[in-house]
Amino acid sequence: MTAVKEVARRPIGHFAERSIAGLVAVTGAGVAFGLLLLLVRVQWSPLQDVDHGLAEWFNGLVAPHHALVTVLQAVTDLGGRPILIWLVTIAVVGLLIRRQPRLAVYLIITGVGGLILDPSLKTLVGRLRPVVDVPIASAPGNSFPSGHALGSFVAYGALLLVFLPAMAPRWRKPAIVGVGVLVALVGLTRIALGVHFVSDVLAAWLLGAAWLGVTAYAFRLWRRERGRPVPPLTEGLEPEAGHDIAPAPAEEHVLAHPRSAVAELLVGWVIVFGALYGFGTYVSYHAKGTFFDTLDTKVPQWFAERHTEVLTDVSWWWSKFGDTHAILLISLVFCPLVLAVWRRWRPVLFVALAMVGELTLFLASARAIDRPRPPVENLDGQMPTSSFPSGHIAATICVWLAITLIVFPRTDRWWRWIFVALAVLMPVGVATSRMYRGMHHPTDFMGAILLSALWIGLLYLVIRPNEDLKEGNQPAIESEDVDTLDDELARAGRAD
Repeated sequence: MTAVKEVARRPIGHFAERSIAGLVAVTGAGVAFGLLLLLVRVQWSPLQDVDHGLAEWFNGLVAPHHALVTVLQAVTDLGGRPILIWLVTIAVVGLLIRRQPRLAVYLIITGVGGLILDPSLKTLVGRLRPVVDVPIASAPGNSFPSGHALGSFVAYGALLLVFLPAMAPRWRKPAIVGVGVLVALVGLTRIALGVHFVSDVLAAWLLGAAWLGVTAYAFRLWRRERGRPVPPLTEGLEPEAGHDIAPAPAEEHVLAHPRSAVAELLVGWVIVFGALYGFGTYVSYHAKGTFFDTLDTKVPQWFAERHTEVLTDVSWWWSKFGDTHAILLISLVFCPLVLAVWRRWRPVLFVALAMVGELTLFLASARAIDRPRPPVENLDGQMPTSSFPSGHIAATICVWLAITLIVFPRTDRWWRWIFVALAVLMPVGVATSRMYRGMHHPTDFMGAILLSALWIGLLYLVIRPNEDLKEGNQPAIESEDVDTLDDELARAGRAD
């Protein structure tokens, strides 16, 4: 009987031991942050001397090297709000699709808390940013604590705790180390770029550790109150959810024959480039007196004669729908969602290769053909690439055509026709705006169509993005259940 009682007490004992250790660590981080906050607030001279001395040393080390500055700015962007908000938002939507509302609530609360702590403490302390001899970066607002360092610690830490169970055990320690290195690098870039003192970053890390510890402890108490076992944090917040939140648990191989697929794509890329080069060279330099020449002469002039202030503004905005940032944003939203819904990497690979292939084909063709812009006013000014083919139009066609080819056969709901409409209207709108702005000839538009049709057709034959449908793959959430996603958050606080 004593042995039975001892076994029954063991989980409670383990939970108590881990909870006490965790609370000590969280309390220690909070006390250390409070002490650092006090020293900064009273402007303690030794700390100020260290902060200013290191700021000047880093500035002298980094400022002369422009390539290093570029790398540091790329790394620091990984801790910026746009990327962190995108990561957490996509993760929350994916968790709701996978029927994991408790984890979604945890991410929302933890992320929102981090967003509230940063500006409120900056206002409270009111510390100015470093002043260095050679400014190489700038940032709005006050300095203490570092928002990038705090946000990256909280967001990446929370995502790690949520998705650790989806990883194989052998990858969990490397993932923890990787996240730790990433958070450390983001913090160091803020110091090296001269926008934060060392104490700003240290305070952000301490505050991030305290807040992440508090929310993780609250989640563990939540589980305990519902009679669930509370595992070590090295196993994640909900180990039993590992299979459900794994990206593609039932997909053994993305491609059955990856080597032959790579060879086919490389050969196909060369053939597509050859077709583009042939057509582009002809319409650019050998089509005098033909229909193509008349079209390329008359259409830009027709648009140039009809410029108005309103149409120019509209064309600028519509043109933005086809630029690199917009296309990248669409891809970064669509790919995680399709992975969450259909649990297959192959459609994601299809979209990713569509974008990579389009970009490389566009750059190679533009460089090889080197076609001048139309001889009218170029409203966007001097561009780094030549006129043929249109990168804006080709990217727009590729991304919306790829999305439509994936979505349309996967649902029988009426809204799939919206994607068909977008695959037509978006390229036409972007093409019209680019020609209106005097940036492309009509045959540049034709070149974009040729590039997109050949490359997407090749990818569809090689990658076969909808192959899982033949295997009977069903979405993680049925189309008729989409309207019920909002209810998942409401149920999250209820007992199981």
